[in-house]
Amino acid sequence: MPWLGFGAFVIGMLALDLGVFHRKSHEIHMKEALIWSAVWITLALLFNGLIYLWKGPQAGMEFLTGYLIEKSLSVDNVFVFVMIFSYFSVPAAYQHRVLFWGILGALAMRAIFIAGGVALIKNFHWIIYVFGAFLILTAIKMAFQPHGGGSLDKNPAMKLIRRFVPTTDRYDGQKFWTLENGRKVATPLFAALLLVEFTDVIFAVDSIPAILAITNDPFIVYTSNVFAILGLRSLYFALAGVVKLFRFLHYGLALILGFVGTKMLIVDFYKVPIGLSLGVIATILTLSVIVSIAFPKREPAQETAG
Repeated sequence: MPWLGFGAFVIGMLALDLGVFHRKSHEIHMKEALIWSAVWITLALLFNGLIYLWKGPQAGMEFLTGYLIEKSLSVDNVFVFVMIFSYFSVPAAYQHRVLFWGILGALAMRAIFIAGGVALIKNFHWIIYVFGAFLILTAIKMAFQPHGGGSLDKNPAMKLIRRFVPTTDRYDGQKFWTLENGRKVATPLFAALLLVEFTDVIFAVDSIPAILAITNDPFIVYTSNVFAILGLRSLYFALAGVVKLFRFLHYGLALILGFVGTKMLIVDFYKVPIGLSLGVIATILTLSVIVSIAFPKREPAQETAG
C-alpha cells in the first residue's frame, strides 16, 4: 500500500508539472526555479515527517540523511547538464522538456539499481566492502580530477548515438524526432536526452551505494532518491548560472563519499550512529559552500590599453 500511494503521488506531481505548469515550453528563470526548488524541498520534508510518524525516529533520520546525500551529489549532475546543453546549443525554452523525460527514465533506472543493491547486500554481506572501497576510490578520483571539464566528443554514449542513430543538427521546435529528406531522424534534443539518461546511470553507480550505507530499507532508499531526482530540474535552473562559483563543492562531495565509504568498510566493527552521519554530511556540505563563497576564483586581470 505505501508503494502504491507513493507511486500515485509521483505520477500526480509529474502530470501536474508537465500538464499544467509547463504545458507550454518556456525559459525557466531564476525566480520560478527557486519557487519550485522550495516546493520540492518542502514536500520532501513533509514526507520525512510522515516517515518519522509511521516508522519512528530512526527511519526518519535515515530518510533525511539519504535525501541530503542524494541532494548534494545531484549538484554534480548540474555541472554535466550545463555542459550537455551548451554542447548541443539547446534553446533555454526546451531544456525543461529534456530534463522532464530524462527524469522519468531516471526513476525507472534507480528502482532497478536499488532493488539490485538491496538484494546483493542482504544475500552477500561481503558486497558492502566492495561498495565501500568503490566509494572511497570514487572520492579520490573526484578530489583530484579536473572538475566540470572534458569534451562530449569522446563520450561513449555520444559515439554510440552517432554510430547507430540517424541524426540531424537541425532543431524542429521541441520535437525529439523530425523528417529530413523523407527519413525520420533524431534532433539534437533527442541526443541531449540520451546523454542526460547516460549521465544519471553513471551517477547512480555512486549514489546508490552511498545511501545503502545509511539504510537497507528499500522504501526509504527509493523515496529519498525520488525526491532528490524530482527536485533536480529546478535545482539545475536555479544553479546553472552560478554553479561554477562553488569551486570547492566537489571537494566536499568527495569527502562525503569518502566518509560514507569508510562507514561501510567498518560496519562490522563500529556502526556509526545515524545522527552523527547526518551531522558530518551536513557540516561538510555547508563548509564547502561557505569556503567557495569566501574564497572565489580570481579571474585573470585584463590588460587595459595605455
